[in-house]
Amino acid sequence: MLEENDIEDLWDDEGEEDSSEQEEVREERLRFTVDKRQESVRIDKFVMTKLEGATRNKVQNALDDGSILVNDKPVKSNYKIRPGDEIVVFETRKIESTEVLPEELPLNIVYEDDELLIINKEAGMVVHPGCGNYSGTLVNGLAFYLKREEIDTDELPRVGLVHRIDKNTTGLLLIAKTPEAMTDLAAQFKKHTVHRRYIALVWGNLEEEEGTIVAHIGRNQRFRKIMDAFPDGDFGKEAITHFRVLERFNYVTLVELRLETGRTHQIRVHMRHIGHPLFNDATYGGGHIVKGTVFTKYKQFVENCFKILPRHALHAKELGFKHPKTKEYIQFDSELPDDMQQVIEKWRTYTTGMTSQTRDKLS
Repeated sequence: MLEENDIEDLWDDEGEEDSSEQEEVREERLRFTVDKRQESVRIDKFVMTKLEGATRNKVQNALDDGSILVNDKPVKSNYKIRPGDEIVVFETRKIESTEVLPEELPLNIVYEDDELLIINKEAGMVVHPGCGNYSGTLVNGLAFYLKREEIDTDELPRVGLVHRIDKNTTGLLLIAKTPEAMTDLAAQFKKHTVHRRYIALVWGNLEEEEGTIVAHIGRNQRFRKIMDAFPDGDFGKEAITHFRVLERFNYVTLVELRLETGRTHQIRVHMRHIGHPLFNDATYGGGHIVKGTVFTKYKQFVENCFKILPRHALHAKELGFKHPKTKEYIQFDSELPDDMQQVIEKWRTYTTGMTSQTRDKLS
């Protein structure tokens, strides 16, 4: 039997902008002006004297999170206050939101039986309500669909979703329809026996045909809404991604990726970590020209690709696992969405159309 923490850990899988968390609201807690007679001391030490129960660690974390402003700007903990400085301390609190409202939404159901559902998610659909997305999510649509099927959905947000993919990632998602199926499928994810194959278009020409990326993943120490790679393993959770080159287009590469673990934004973070961010992934460094030339025609070509594919180029193509009831291995496959197919074809045509002489000039 899996413990609650084990199931929670699965919710990190290629997560979608932290939407499983409670929404955070920042409220002003304290505001004051430094007295003219105040001696110059570090901001963290000064704030500790003003807040009851404050510790240096908490104050430093608040400074790192930008929850303490001096003259409307964030400062580092070693900043020394000056007479007349306007200091504002914010407090972050979380809003509970557990109610899921059923909504009739289009769901592309690939497979369904009494134990599970396989859905091919489109780009732009948030999986779970939260952080300003309390309607129009996949869970809202599932609540309506399963209620219509006379299935108890009281615990759907906790029981039904076995894993997740980002808002702008397309592809296959597995949903358990019963607590028993959830326990079984969660155990398979925990043991890393679930087959997950993604297709991505990434910046740059990878040196190796295939390889493995090993680097812990945790929250960025300064910007808490994004994730970061920690190769030394001193922070975050273990993350392993296997990659293989499918096709090269000089400045971008089409790759397949297989997840051995499932962490929030794992593929996006790992590919940036090795210097090959996903094409048009603005959050992780791929939303501009990373590799290529300064020629105007090339810039226009990339901009046109961005317009066709206004999101990061990642698709969850294959999903395989043992059925929780029959114990037979089953696998599903989904076609690349049109926007990715169009951009891949444009790069294929662009690369093919380059003469050897032009390539020499651009290399």
